[in-house]
Amino acid sequence: MKTQKVTHESSLPSNTRNKLVLRRTRKRFNPRIFIDRIIETTAIISLLITGFSGVGAMGCWGMEIIETNNPNIIISGWQQQKNICLGAMLVSFSAFLGSSLVGASLSIQQDKFSGDK
Repeated sequence: MKTQKVTHESSLPSNTRNKLVLRRTRKRFNPRIFIDRIIETTAIISLLITGFSGVGAMGCWGMEIIETNNPNIIISGWQQQKNICLGAMLVSFSAFLGSSLVGASLSIQQDKFSGDK
């Protein structure tokens, strides 16, 4: 990030020569960095959701196997939960692919226009 330094002469009376007073530098808002961080965060979160939904779907498939092998055990609701987990996996993986594609295209655009030497 680019910073802007502000300096001015002290207006306080002192016996010594005027000193330069450095104030805290203020960071400028850079929308390009902000967008890059949002895309990166979206990709990481969508991968995590994909992984957790996959674990949930595998658990539901385990319930299916248990119910198939032992008809005395009745576990209700796992079919709907399995479909929910598989749908969440599909949506979050699609979000990962989309954010990765947008991030890659933005970085290629930045390299194309700022890479001239």
